[in-house]
Amino acid sequence: MTITTIVIAIFYVKKLKFKMKIKGLRWWIIVLIFIATVINYVDRTAFALLWPEMGKDLGMDNSDYAIMLNIFMACYAAGKFLSGKLYDKIGTRLGFTVSIVVWSLASLLHAFTKGLISLSIVRGLLGLGEAGNWPGAVKSNGEWFPIKERATAQGIFNSGASIGNVIAPFIIVYLYTQFG
Repeated sequence: MTITTIVIAIFYVKKLKFKMKIKGLRWWIIVLIFIATVINYVDRTAFALLWPEMGKDLGMDNSDYAIMLNIFMACYAAGKFLSGKLYDKIGTRLGFTVSIVVWSLASLLHAFTKGLISLSIVRGLLGLGEAGNWPGAVKSNGEWFPIKERATAQGIFNSGASIGNVIAPFIIVYLYTQFG
């Protein structure tokens, strides 16, 4: 096969607007959203599980924890509105990418915090990023599933919240005992 043949074949395929179809793609997408939701909730639960030791290490008390929790929740609420607008503007795929990058970066930044202010800022950023999971999941559900399958798809990704909360203690406690 010559280069010319390959170029002609590529041109011909492009001209026909050939698209490879993946059987059941929408179900793979909802499974990926389920996994993102599980990670979202494991990530969120880690702070509550580690707080007793982390609070001691940082010289913080339960009132500091309450402040950070309220900052997280306020940013989470604002983040749902903002991410919904973002998803409508830039699309679901790119919106999910932005949300996951923001919450991953926020998770990483926790390692560099030294006190109430820095930890509160990072918790707020985490709330903004994690909030995007729900508007994105619902939008994906509407884009990919016919009405008669939406409840099933909603149930799949929504169960990720409960599963994440159930498995988080096992994962977080294991990682903490192994790595500190």
